[in-house]
Amino acid sequence: MRPRLLRSLTALLACSAALACTAPQAQPQRVARWEVERFVLLPADVRHPEGLAADAASGQLYVGTFDARMPASARNNQLLRYAADGRLLAQRSFGETPLTGLAVADGRLYVLNFGAGRLQRIALDFDAATPVEDVARFEALVPAAPAPGRIDNPDGSHDTVVFGAAGFPAINGMVFDRAGNLYVSDSFQGAIYRIAQATRCTPCTVGTLLRDPLLATAGALPFGANGLALNADESVLYINNAGDGRVLRLPLPGGPLAVLAEGLYGADGLQFHDGRLWVVANQIDTVIALDEAGRVRGRAGEFLGIAADGAPEGLLFPASTAVLGDWMFVTNLALPLTAREDDEWEEQVRRWSLSRFRLPGQR
Repeated sequence: MRPRLLRSLTALLACSAALACTAPQAQPQRVARWEVERFVLLPADVRHPEGLAADAASGQLYVGTFDARMPASARNNQLLRYAADGRLLAQRSFGETPLTGLAVADGRLYVLNFGAGRLQRIALDFDAATPVEDVARFEALVPAAPAPGRIDNPDGSHDTVVFGAAGFPAINGMVFDRAGNLYVSDSFQGAIYRIAQATRCTPCTVGTLLRDPLLATAGALPFGANGLALNADESVLYINNAGDGRVLRLPLPGGPLAVLAEGLYGADGLQFHDGRLWVVANQIDTVIALDEAGRVRGRAGEFLGIAADGAPEGLLFPASTAVLGDWMFVTNLALPLTAREDDEWEEQVRRWSLSRFRLPGQR
């Protein structure tokens, strides 16, 4: 036997005996975890921060509240303006009308006034007396509810969900494209609206881009279409369905609408940042980072209890995110949902807050 062949055969036998010669092992793929910290406490008389937006040019954060207490006269809805170091710079009262989505576009702050059913805008450097401009009004759709949804079951049968809606336009999430067109979600009527050149029109015409059973919900959390985000080249609109715990994918300009990810109960605020979809899952008190295939790549935060000052530790019913510098900021809506008393941590909250976590790759 040739020496080289003998050496090869000896090595092969040694490998077999020791079970030590294997193919190169793949590197592990892990889901990242990021810890959150408190950023600021809201003023003592302000509660339920919902909408959040950031202006990179000024380094300021904007917060809108969803105070829907009854009677309506008890409400104190506010639009707040913060510096990046947490100083409260200004607040503007919206009284009885709760606010949802916020966005900065073309040098102004856009506000979804949920209570009034209107898109409004205001100067970025607003103060307590700055005028608010109406941009568009949202109306009841006909029919008020989308078409029934079909659910196929594993045994070959199927269910049909017939949705109800009273015609209240529950405007919730919004996102601008680079051309100034605006997309808005309607959580009750199962719709996505599009307002062409929303930064330049007054008043603006609201067009219905899409109505679909996937945009409505029959879940315990009664909000369907919610947060919106556009991918990097604005070829895809992503949509959260809060009640169904889904992220949906809509190729632009016209579909078809499909499910990207499931099991994200309370999928609320949504944004696309640095190649990831950041989903605020308000019923599991977590911000989840997805890739564009719908796989979970990271999780930020959890609920850790109520601090001595009455504010949540960690995240509690988080609702929206915004990026400013190296940080992602999160609103803690902390909104009780059930009629039963003393069954939710949200009922124990006495001060409301914003949290934050450092973005991956930042120091």
